[in-house]
Amino acid sequence: MSTSFRPYHPDQSLLLPPSPREWLPEDHLAFFVSDTVDALDLSAFYERYEGDGRRNQPFDPRMMVKLLVYGYATGTFSSRRIAARLQDDVAFRVLSAGNCPAHRTIAEFRQRHLSEFESLFIQVVRMAGELGLLKLGTIAVDGSKVKANASKRKAMSYGRMVQEEKRLKREIRAILRRAKKTDAHEDVEFGPDFRGDELPEELARRQSRLEQIQAAKKRLEARQEEADRASGRSPDDEDKPGKSGPKFKRRFGHPPDHTQDNFTDPDSRIMKDSRGFEQCYNAQIAVDSDAQMIVAVGVTQTPSDQPELLPLIDKVHAVTGQGPNRVLADAGYRSEKNLRALQERGIDGYVAIGRDNGKPMKIREEQIATLQMDRKMRTKRGRARYRKRKGIAEPVFGWIKSCMGFRNFSLRGHEKVTAEWCLVSLAMNLRRLNERMAWT
Repeated sequence: MSTSFRPYHPDQSLLLPPSPREWLPEDHLAFFVSDTVDALDLSAFYERYEGDGRRNQPFDPRMMVKLLVYGYATGTFSSRRIAARLQDDVAFRVLSAGNCPAHRTIAEFRQRHLSEFESLFIQVVRMAGELGLLKLGTIAVDGSKVKANASKRKAMSYGRMVQEEKRLKREIRAILRRAKKTDAHEDVEFGPDFRGDELPEELARRQSRLEQIQAAKKRLEARQEEADRASGRSPDDEDKPGKSGPKFKRRFGHPPDHTQDNFTDPDSRIMKDSRGFEQCYNAQIAVDSDAQMIVAVGVTQTPSDQPELLPLIDKVHAVTGQGPNRVLADAGYRSEKNLRALQERGIDGYVAIGRDNGKPMKIREEQIATLQMDRKMRTKRGRARYRKRKGIAEPVFGWIKSCMGFRNFSLRGHEKVTAEWCLVSLAMNLRRLNERMAWT
């Protein structure tokens, strides 16, 4: 007896068009993203279009926000990839309701509304609080290096810049001398009316390179000058009468030769991550222990996490309206200033002291807060509470980098990168919120 198969007629037309929503399961993430965005205040997105008198009808900002948030939540960060998904992905087509904005439109919308995504992140965190999912009894803070949209091969050290500047100036002078001789020769051969004032290609290329290097030098010198002033040094320290002691190794505002600047994204810095030394930013998060949702974010240009502990706690208070009772942090956030501030704020902190070359960290007698933290972390209760940190903050970075696939920023510049990190955290929170709502 022959096998009977289910009917299969790929060329059969349907009498009534089906709803694309029926092609997705009811608990699909796309529906949750759509319903959540509909519940948010998007007035800031619409304000930019009020009374501008444009003749072409723009795409609805509500739809564009859904596409970007769902794209980031599912590992689709590129505007080109989102535009491609609109052609062949059911979930994207359901969210767009059949609209297909071009990739340039998607990219321009993201650029134009970067500052508004931080507001959406805050709204979602507060929504989770109203639903009773956030307790804020304990938070864990953590940082991770995220690669910038720039290559480390496009960076140059200050010492190399000085050498390259001199070399390019010599070559430009030599090219100009040759050009002057050529002009004189052509005046004799063709007459004085011949046009020979076009900039030679090799001269234009070197001139452009020289301008880039000079701009990078100025950025490094400006940053070094700011750092020197912050350390208490002034421009005339070397010339003060009666100055004793050794001279400074470098002049005021002149950075060390090894200090680097990147031509593609000057705000990024060389940092060490799991892949070695890369052009990166240091992304920061504060995570609620109960919901494992991100309640505060930040992006810094320094490899050290230490200066970010107190700003993250302040952001938690600003976003949620209340501060945490307990804070867990690794040794990267340890400093006498931070530990003393936790005590003054009445926060029960558990911050690892760390080790120095495999040996216990030496603590000076005047570091009272550090000594007290060291004693607390040696107790059984202290060790038990600190161990929970690995299961709170670190998995969130694992989800972002491995599950969502976000390992590189798409935008450039500290301000834009910070806004993109808010968008990533917003998408991560919606994924987490969707899971928590499914459990209840």
